[in-house]
Amino acid sequence: MTSTPTTIVRRLRPEDAARMRALRLEMLADTPLAFLETVAEAAARPHADFAARIAMVSQGNHTAQFVADPGGRLVGHAGGTVAPDEPGLTLVYAVYVTPSRRGTGLLAALVDKVAAWSRACRRPELMMEVVVGNHRAYRAYQKLGFVDTGVRVPHPRIPGLHELQMRRPA
Repeated sequence: MTSTPTTIVRRLRPEDAARMRALRLEMLADTPLAFLETVAEAAARPHADFAARIAMVSQGNHTAQFVADPGGRLVGHAGGTVAPDEPGLTLVYAVYVTPSRRGTGLLAALVDKVAAWSRACRRPELMMEVVVGNHRAYRAYQKLGFVDTGVRVPHPRIPGLHELQMRRPA
């Protein structure tokens, strides 16, 4: 486990389902363009479906999710999954730190945990997509060593919006 002074960063566990659902709804409300579902879609999903997804990502080498846990409400999240076309690449997704905890080192701790998991799975590179124009996220990821590849892709849900790809070693 990685930690900041009062928060442990660790892999998501099945018993975290209710707290993760609350964080997911916060993520979607706070930064709606960064994620692939809406608050309404997530809120409408039955808790049993949500809990099953949490159980699936709590183990194995295909997909993993990590959380920042201060012992109460979860305050951060980052996931990683194998890239279908690049076996040595982990796609970093759903990165979020609650606003009151931004700038405290949690972002780095979450990404470092995904990177360590990626290396353990023999995937030496990380890639993420950032909405073009999200300068705050772009600068934060640059500080963590991610480099803009120059690749731009259409946003998967919002016509006319694009994402840029950033990569770094795991």
